[in-house]
Amino acid sequence: MRTKNSAKKAVEQGKDAMNEVYKTHEAIQSLDKSISMLQMEFSASRITQEKTRTDGPFVTSNEGPPRKKAFIVIGINTAFSSRKRRDSVRETWMPQGEQLRKLEEEKGIVVRFMIGHSATSNSILDRALDSRSSTRGFSQAGYHELSAKTKIFFATAVAKWDADFYVKVDDDVHVNLGALAAYLARHRSKPRVYIGCMKSGPVLAQNNVKYHEPEYWKFGEEGNKYFRHATGQIYAISKDLATYISNNQPILHRYANEDVSLGSWFIGLEVEHIDERNMCCGTPPDCEWKAQAGNVCIASFDWSCSGICKSVEKLKFVHKQCGEEQEAPWTALL
Repeated sequence: MRTKNSAKKAVEQGKDAMNEVYKTHEAIQSLDKSISMLQMEFSASRITQEKTRTDGPFVTSNEGPPRKKAFIVIGINTAFSSRKRRDSVRETWMPQGEQLRKLEEEKGIVVRFMIGHSATSNSILDRALDSRSSTRGFSQAGYHELSAKTKIFFATAVAKWDADFYVKVDDDVHVNLGALAAYLARHRSKPRVYIGCMKSGPVLAQNNVKYHEPEYWKFGEEGNKYFRHATGQIYAISKDLATYISNNQPILHRYANEDVSLGSWFIGLEVEHIDERNMCCGTPPDCEWKAQAGNVCIASFDWSCSGICKSVEKLKFVHKQCGEEQEAPWTALL
């Protein structure tokens, strides 16, 4: 009888211990969530509280002119040698001259090229921010260092503009600025959003393949897939997330692929992932049919080329078939 009582008591004690463990686990999860929220809020406010901060290859200071208020800051990722691609963008979806200035001043839509210099042009890699601004572009690191370049873009943009959204787009993608602005305006009240065409491709362990991932072992067994992340051709992030990247540049890990790197920086944070397929339409006839149906695409490109195939020759055609009305960027926010 005594043995049975002892066993019963031991079982009850075990249940009590498990309940305590469960409660402790719940408390830790709640604490982790609170810490994550506090870290995000701290990152968002730190840029205005610091007197002087040095991040990577440039210095930002609030002793200079105040940051300009904007709605969207768009960085067009391009290479130093890709002048023809930049020209094709200028001749199609990117306003020029006075129209570009008015779009920025009246609608808060800022568009800049972020240029990667060749390996032989080290002498001009460290231009001051004012110099970058005056040439309507950012001077960045080499084109092959896309993850580093992306971090520098967001840090530079956050230092210069207090925007609701920051957008990165490749120079071989067609964009309808009015459709982009109208869509982002719907998410303006959300504090931490990550918007794009979400995907989850395979982690490639083989050395001799494109998009090889040297750190494949971190993603579990062979054949596993990456976590969900926005495809790198175009994506948008809200102010808090861009500020978080800016303030934490030195400790944000870079994987082989830029879009994977960006997605990894938000894991563990309270971030809303929004899968918007209108940001990855195909080139004609896909985007053309959608435009005819009244559903103008935000962005169009060819998946097979990770951008518009032969974009220098083809971008004008895509713009003609799938481009929005010329006044669309001006009326999108009315």
